[in-house]
Amino acid sequence: MSSNYIWAAIVGMWVANFAIRFIPVAVVSRMDLPEPVMRWLRYVPVSVMGSLIALEVLRPGGEYQAPWNGAHLPAALVSMATYYYTKSFMGASVAGVVAFIVLRGFIG
Repeated sequence: MSSNYIWAAIVGMWVANFAIRFIPVAVVSRMDLPEPVMRWLRYVPVSVMGSLIALEVLRPGGEYQAPWNGAHLPAALVSMATYYYTKSFMGASVAGVVAFIVLRGFIG
């Protein structure tokens, strides 16, 4: 397989992915959506992030483990508490990563 073919596939996937994601956002952003729909849409990012994080907390390394045996659950709790008190998604993310790194050194 040539490198030109690989790059063409990468660029093609990027264009398709961008079009699939950008076009609906561009169209919907110009519309006046009803308030219940707008309220519902506010929960989408946190729902997606929660589902992604839950998998890593409950299945670190792709295997189910007791959550109290590692640093994943305590770091997630630190991140949740940080977000609860600061309402900063970036702050909660940084606090969770730092807590995970520190706890990983102690817990393993």
